Amino acid sequence: MILEEPIKETEKLKNYIDGEWVDSQSDQILDVVNPATFKLVGKVPISTRQEVERAVEAAEEAFEDWRDTPPVTRARYLFRLKGLMEENFEFLSRVQTMEHGKTIDESRGETRRGIENVEVACSIPSLMMGYNLEDIAVGIDEQLIRQPLGVFCTLPAFNFPLMIPLWFMPYAVATGNTFIIKPSPRDPLSQDKLCNLIDKAGFPPGVVNVIHGGAEAASTLLEHPGIKGVTFVGSTRVGKEVYKRCGETGKRVIAQCSAKNFLVVMEDAVLESTIPSLMSSFFGNTGQRCLSGANAIVVGKDGFYDKFISTFVKAASKIRAGYGLDESVQIGPLQSKDSKERVLGYIEKGVEEGAKLRLDGRKIKIVGDYPEICFLNPTIFDDVSPDMTIGREEIFGPVASIMRAEDLDGALDMIHGNPYGNASCIFTSSGKLAREFQHRVRAGNVGINIGIAAPMAFFPFGGMNDSFFGVLHGQGMEAVRFFTESKVVIQRWF
Repeated sequence: MILEEPIKETEKLKNYIDGEWVDSQSDQILDVVNPATFKLVGKVPISTRQEVERAVEAAEEAFEDWRDTPPVTRARYLFRLKGLMEENFEFLSRVQTMEHGKTIDESRGETRRGIENVEVACSIPSLMMGYNLEDIAVGIDEQLIRQPLGVFCTLPAFNFPLMIPLWFMPYAVATGNTFIIKPSPRDPLSQDKLCNLIDKAGFPPGVVNVIHGGAEAASTLLEHPGIKGVTFVGSTRVGKEVYKRCGETGKRVIAQCSAKNFLVVMEDAVLESTIPSLMSSFFGNTGQRCLSGANAIVVGKDGFYDKFISTFVKAASKIRAGYGLDESVQIGPLQSKDSKERVLGYIEKGVEEGAKLRLDGRKIKIVGDYPEICFLNPTIFDDVSPDMTIGREEIFGPVASIMRAEDLDGALDMIHGNPYGNASCIFTSSGKLAREFQHRVRAGNVGINIGIAAPMAFFPFGGMNDSFFGVLHGQGMEAVRFFTESKVVIQRWF
């Protein structure tokens, strides 16, 4: 099969600062490798502190003119960007597959979700409106107006290299702020291609900047007095540090962090429709989603449990792994060799702690002749308890842990015994149980007969407990509020 690869040769990435593509002066360069073929597709610089500071300066210089640009005019830039993203939809999707490893259908879904955030931000003349009241006292009126604050930045995770910055950037610039994106150095090509479209859309210099780098670049942004707020997606360990440092310097922060998502399957669930949803939840994106299923809690008698296990294992064993550009495969490789080694460690830990290995993904089966370096097939553990390492910690790979509970109360106790609270889902035919679950469960995103509780762009991306640090979330109206300050004006005229 001939696969269309948009990246034909190794690309040397540049920074995008003040409307110009600039070679980094850093002598530290990292390789970007296609995890399916293990071929080199890019070289990304780890920018110096001075280069990061220059990006902040450019964004600061651009802010005053940009904030004075009418919201309807700012929205037109986003309309142009949306059109360019639509025209380059397949190209952007294939780049994601090449640098991340996910299947082309998953990349297309990511591109669509990114475009949807741009679409919502195009409504900024309405979304940014304040409110007013005439005659709060005799001859005195009062109003609330929303105003931008300055320069914001994002420190995104590697698992959705195109989409995650688009949870934030469109809303930030639509509301009149300027923005800096520091992509993950593991798969930065998507943001490079997106920035080409931003440049083509004609955004004024300095409004959007892309600076490549690692921990030092992130640290520079966190401590820089010119940065008014930070958006972060990544591990809880790092997220707590980001939250702390932003608090120390008075910066606004959205920190969306690790997850350990529980999916409850009640005995009255319709397995014919439930199992396909679970396959996508546990093994889609090779388990590298913050909304991926991690633990399945089965509530029911022995007969139902046995039927569930056999059906679940049978379906997972049929999932075809391979190069994501091959339309016939359902999962691609993990994003890197290190990712695979990390997941293998968890599988070994599960065996050591006494969980029953029902499907061993270490027995690699791939569609096509590709190196096994980053590939791992679906893995299923049975007889898992919540206190086991694989039942407690985020694995971030195609590993499913099956647990049992006597009733919904028992399932909720398991969920609430875990420190995370990103997403939880229930599969049931009972409206009563579904309502009770959504009312009681402590998770930011809740699915009812939905395996991946991913909010649309006009709703906030939730999160609770150790899965989120901050007050306002990304996407929709909460993002508009995050990127603006509310100013109250009380006026009287004589």
